[in-house]
Amino acid sequence: MAEKRGHSVDEIYRVLADRIINGVYLPGRKLSQSDLADELDVSRTPLREALNRLQQTGLVVAATNRGMEVSPVTFEETEQLYAIRLLIEPPVVAAVTAQLTETDLAAMAQALESMQEGAERTKEFQDAHHRFHEAVLVHYPQAIREMIESIYLKIIRHQRIYFSRPRAPEEFCEIDRLLLNASVARDGELAKHILEFHLIDAALGLVLDANPDFRPEALAIAARGLGIKIEFNVQGGSQRPARLSWTNGTATNVPPMRTGNLFYEPDS
Repeated sequence: MAEKRGHSVDEIYRVLADRIINGVYLPGRKLSQSDLADELDVSRTPLREALNRLQQTGLVVAATNRGMEVSPVTFEETEQLYAIRLLIEPPVVAAVTAQLTETDLAAMAQALESMQEGAERTKEFQDAHHRFHEAVLVHYPQAIREMIESIYLKIIRHQRIYFSRPRAPEEFCEIDRLLLNASVARDGELAKHILEFHLIDAALGLVLDANPDFRPEALAIAARGLGIKIEFNVQGGSQRPARLSWTNGTATNVPPMRTGNLFYEPDS
């Protein structure tokens, strides 16, 4: 019998992660090691290590008496992932904005241009959007960077399973343009507030487009902890666009921002 071809753990991990993120392997699918070894023409040992790494990132779970299977995707988890990003990323961005180089800023500008060109093509748009934020992400402390990357993969997976095209890509581009301008000005506090708006807007769009009755409680808790108020309709539902305001007096130079999900208007 011919030996399996040699593949590194990293190679196998990337192949499996890509298939899970892009919905080739749907939630709940059993991942038989023998079947995967034959399908990918790889040995069991690196395959097992790759599956363990996928479990650590949360893309697969160990099922009782069934081995590994693809993790479920829930709106509650996705909303909570955005809440975690909201608590962690904006303060880090405020701290590292001054460290951005001209090369970083050029990469952001190029990625933004690619976002605009690929606005109607989901994967191209999302990949460009990731490159835009990655130019800043590389300056995060390693453990924080790895955590955010893991969260981002899960969010992208949700988007690719539930949506066939980018939602309101021009709105994403507009907010990212403001974020780029703040980065060029090395204004970390402004970049922080724009990213807070951006993350809340993206979270509301992702969960409420699919389930208008969903109550984003984790996001609201995180926002309150940061001095951010999100006002829906008077009945307490999730009617959009919601009004956002900063209650801690720090948003002194934030420009007006509006999307289909969220808007901010400075006090007159």
